Amino acid sequence: MSLPTPELNTARLRLRPFADDDAAPLYALHSDPQVLRYWDSPPWTEPARAQRFLATCRRIEEEGTGARLAVERDSDGAFIGWCGLIEWNPDFRSAVLCYVFDREVWGRGYATETVRGLLRWGFDTLDLNRVRADVDTRNGASARVLEKLGFVREGTLREDCVVDGDVSDSWVYGLLRREWRPVEGADGGAVSQLP
Repeated sequence: MSLPTPELNTARLRLRPFADDDAAPLYALHSDPQVLRYWDSPPWTEPARAQRFLATCRRIEEEGTGARLAVERDSDGAFIGWCGLIEWNPDFRSAVLCYVFDREVWGRGYATETVRGLLRWGFDTLDLNRVRADVDTRNGASARVLEKLGFVREGTLREDCVVDGDVSDSWVYGLLRREWRPVEGADGGAVSQLP
């Protein structure tokens, strides 16, 4: 069963399926050591990694196990990052949230706006009951985004990642349908889905 990747619009952003011409900005994003310092894999060093990522996006859509979306700014069409709901399990009505943004846009509310739009789609369209997110314990900014959206820190995975010899812990966050509050606000809470 496939899961068509949606196109979603928020106040300032467009979340859309990846296209082949996203390979260059995607590589630039994932080759930046500052952006990937809390990621579960090292920065990319080969442009071919972007093509493999795009192929994986198509595969998870075809398999119906999730959706990854490019995030672009409405004002200028710039690619600023990506987000996704992966490991979708329709029986358990659960999925795992992931997102990454270019450091040039950090601190402007784009992550919160993006995740709120993606969650609205997940709860309304996928009928999710639970969304999980894992965050490196050193990544306070990402933890604040999740907490602002109602996620609850449920525990710590001790030494669950080793990236380039650097061992790190992760916090596990969860958001349940009954806790979800799709508040419309200044950070672009409103979202529309295009056919």
